[in-house]
Amino acid sequence: MKISKTWLPLVNPLSKDNPVIVQVLGICSALAVTAKLEPAVVMTISVTAVLAFANVIISLLRNTIPNSIRIIVQLVVVAALVVIVDQILKAWNYEVSKALSVFIGLIITNCIIMGRLEAFAMSNRPWPAFLDGIGNALGYGIILIIVAFIRELLGSGSIFGYQVIPQWWYDMGYQNNGMMILPPMALITVACIIWVHRAKNKDLQE
Repeated sequence: MKISKTWLPLVNPLSKDNPVIVQVLGICSALAVTAKLEPAVVMTISVTAVLAFANVIISLLRNTIPNSIRIIVQLVVVAALVVIVDQILKAWNYEVSKALSVFIGLIITNCIIMGRLEAFAMSNRPWPAFLDGIGNALGYGIILIIVAFIRELLGSGSIFGYQVIPQWWYDMGYQNNGMMILPPMALITVACIIWVHRAKNKDLQE
């Protein structure tokens, strides 16, 4: 099915040009917040809100920002949005906010966000910039959620903190794979996703 050019900034980052598994950006937070599914979902929502609004704001200001200070302006816009998101998160779910720790603040320097502001928002109108922000954030979030789902299920036997592996499995000798909640397994899981994705997309193979 042919997709309208208007919607390409939204659709392409979901798979064909995914920021994590194709561009290999945002790996640090993808590894750090995926031991449980809830923090991964919250991080996805946070990044989506910040990137979508930052893209729109920078796009609106693009013709008035001096080239020499454009990075500073982008950082200020992102930092302001991150502070707002952080305060909302603390008020809404303080426990998840504590679990995410410094990683909400590090959204400011997330290479996906800075890359989209510089590569897309600075040279496109607000609506395409908004779609680009949503698309790249969701593409990032999809990988976070897949990795977190696998790690929490195999590592803790739960999803969103609710036990899903029946007790009789444990009674028969099943044990949770404690390695899955360790950071190295996040990297291995992401690597497996990249392998499967590139195997199905021959044009991405070198």
